[in-house]
Amino acid sequence: MITIKNTVNASLDKVWDLWNTPEHVKNWSFASPDWHTPYAESDLREGGKFKSTMAAKDGSMSFDFEGEFTLVKPKSALEYVMADGRKVEIKFTETADGVEIVESFDPETQNPEEMQRAGWQAILDNFKNYAENN
Repeated sequence: MITIKNTVNASLDKVWDLWNTPEHVKNWSFASPDWHTPYAESDLREGGKFKSTMAAKDGSMSFDFEGEFTLVKPKSALEYVMADGRKVEIKFTETADGVEIVESFDPETQNPEEMQRAGWQAILDNFKNYAENN
């Protein structure tokens, strides 16, 4: 598994809401400014499905990011299995500096692990920026 993390200077309630509400996901779930997330849906419960579309703003490419929640512990942890069978675990922990988010995921085999780590970290950094400024 690859693990990334960041600490968000916001309340746990706010972090949980922004992380899990599709209208907010559209505003932060992309790795660079030339991409966006025009579509997001989520049925936040164990056995519930989620899906978002990440797309290049110039229309040159897009892909769906989707899966099924296997664990939902409100304001504490999420686990899901992506459509390709890879597993993801996310923990939310209140600290003196804010909410620490630790995300661990199974790597895919097409791209180098360092590239995957950098991409997922960029999305998490984008979330931090969004949560702290909205």
